[in-house]
Amino acid sequence: MNKQILLGRVGKDPEVKGTENKVTKFSLATSERYTKNGEKVEDTQWHNVVSFGRVGEVLAQYVKKGDLLYLEGKTKHRKYQDQDGNDRYI
Repeated sequence: MNKQILLGRVGKDPEVKGTENKVTKFSLATSERYTKNGEKVEDTQWHNVVSFGRVGEVLAQYVKKGDLLYLEGKTKHRKYQDQDGNDRYI
């Protein structure tokens, strides 16, 4: 099973691209707080979120930077080579 559940703050307003096959992209920050050696630590992870079709359109219409958002979906990673021939993962 490939299922991801995220609860975090939207880092930038969702951006819709395309006319026929719409793709919506935005970032989401999730944070974890804990104590290490008596000191409070906050660890923030950034997630690049991509949504397709009508769901993405609704997200773009109602979600704005700073909103708290609960997401469920699948995780997908891909590899490509940049202009210098280095492997990159997104």
